[in-house]
Amino acid sequence: MAKKYKDPAKVMLTNVRISYAHIWEPRPVNDSEAKYSLSAIIPKDNVELLSSIQRAIGAAAEAGKTRRWNGTIPENLVMPLHDGDEERPDDENYAGAMYLNARSSEPPQIVDRHVQKIEDPMDVYSGCYCNVTVTFFPYVSKDGNGIGVGLGNVQKLRDGEHLTGKASAESDFDSVDEEPKADSQDNPFEKHDFF
Repeated sequence: MAKKYKDPAKVMLTNVRISYAHIWEPRPVNDSEAKYSLSAIIPKDNVELLSSIQRAIGAAAEAGKTRRWNGTIPENLVMPLHDGDEERPDDENYAGAMYLNARSSEPPQIVDRHVQKIEDPMDVYSGCYCNVTVTFFPYVSKDGNGIGVGLGNVQKLRDGEHLTGKASAESDFDSVDEEPKADSQDNPFEKHDFF
């Protein structure tokens, strides 16, 4: 059962796959301050979670009316929820999904299913499934107005296939049944007389 938060702009993203997970060490984004961050991939058929996100975005926009935007919600707000099919058409991991990118200057607390602290960075990685708390907030920048996403904490639920951007060994190599004979291979380090 999802927790209820006092802040209507705070949401727990339940059972989402995380990608671009820089949750152990901060990294700079677009030459800006180094931050902890992740991308949360949300299947489009998770209507309940997507509705919760939309309500939280609406609450952040309402708060922005008085805190940031002088009593009105500006047109053309930069929104945080993105369509993976449209914005990442070449990445099969984002197919049929929405996603959002969350960042924080402070490190998230990272825990297991029993809310016990995880200390090994190899345990929580891009590709695993997690619950993630996020808080939506209004902002004003030189590029315009929008709704940002603050990264809260991360709870690992289960493992998933690593999303590293690298090819897997299975896709690079075929199975080899016979061991090659040593004398059938040219040694690239053997000196040759070319003159």
